[in-house]
Amino acid sequence: MTARSPGFTEATQGRLRRLNLTTSIPPLVTAAAVIVFIDTHAWWHLLVLVPGVVVALVAFERWTADDLARVAVPCMIVGGAVWPLGVLLTGSPNAYWGICAVGSLAVSRVRRRGLLYVAAAGLITYVAVVGAARLLVDRSDAHEVLAAYVLVPTVLTLMVTIMTTVGERFYDIFRELEQTKEREAEHAVIRERVRFASDLHDIQGHTLHVVKLKIALARKLLASDPDRAEKELQETYALVADTITQTKELAYAQRRLNLSAELENAKNLFEAAGIRVRVTREAEVDPRAGELLGQVLRETTTNILRHAQAEQVQITLSQAGITIVNDGVREDALPELRGLSTLKQRVAGEGGELTVEQQGKQFLTAAKFPSARTSPAVAAAARENSR
Repeated sequence: MTARSPGFTEATQGRLRRLNLTTSIPPLVTAAAVIVFIDTHAWWHLLVLVPGVVVALVAFERWTADDLARVAVPCMIVGGAVWPLGVLLTGSPNAYWGICAVGSLAVSRVRRRGLLYVAAAGLITYVAVVGAARLLVDRSDAHEVLAAYVLVPTVLTLMVTIMTTVGERFYDIFRELEQTKEREAEHAVIRERVRFASDLHDIQGHTLHVVKLKIALARKLLASDPDRAEKELQETYALVADTITQTKELAYAQRRLNLSAELENAKNLFEAAGIRVRVTREAEVDPRAGELLGQVLRETTTNILRHAQAEQVQITLSQAGITIVNDGVREDALPELRGLSTLKQRVAGEGGELTVEQQGKQFLTAAKFPSARTSPAVAAAARENSR
């Protein structure tokens, strides 16, 4: 038997509820009918026994709907009253069925272990003490009375309570698993949003800084070299148009970075900003790793242009990854590099490692992947392109 939980999805709640009612209600109704039939010796006995059966079925139905708390107290009162009436008035040894069912369901919902033991002990003690009260009206055979009204009801109440409590704890695991799945789905959505925000930052932030540099250069050239200024403005226009295209591709999950294009772009940007740049390509990298390395290069380029006072940048592309070193370490505290922090998690998620550290007067950013993520093909004679 299972109970609903707010953590379950609506579909799961509906399936569990239907399963409980379909599989459990028929045998419970049958057992109730048999008990009433056996213990009814006069028509008015029904007035005593039927309420106990009804509250047991109502409590179970509400338990499957995770709404037992609303009916627990009145059901306990009715079930608790039926048992002594059955013992003292109708001579019904099975009249405990109502309090047994309602009480065990109520006890199973108690979460604190100490309180659970107290509640279970109280329920079992009540059943046993009320059953023993039969000796007040029937002393013909004490052993038979104690067996029928004390031993059997007490043992069965204990067994039902244990089974119901264990079942409730067992299905707590199901509820926790369902909640874990929901949390994982939420975290996946959050991770995707962070990834999207990071990529959007790469595109927009990078472009804005390039546009700023090109416009500043065009202003300087406007009087001395109008043709060159016009060319810079045309390139700026083309860059903005390309950024719009990349943003659309990102929105539709079609964006792919090209590491070679990013290397060329970084070189041009640094040169436009008056920074000497040296690019060394020791090997070709697998495209799967290359896309993420391209993001690292783009973010690092943006950070150097924004935060550093670099005069020289060294970019090295090896079989294992990429290393970017610049000499623009500032005397004041380094700013928080949120973009690289996000990329560090993504690189680690792909089995790689992103290192960001200061080495003397130089600042190093390096992303490396295991050899399994890189192409084994190394360019002939470990070619170097120094520019």
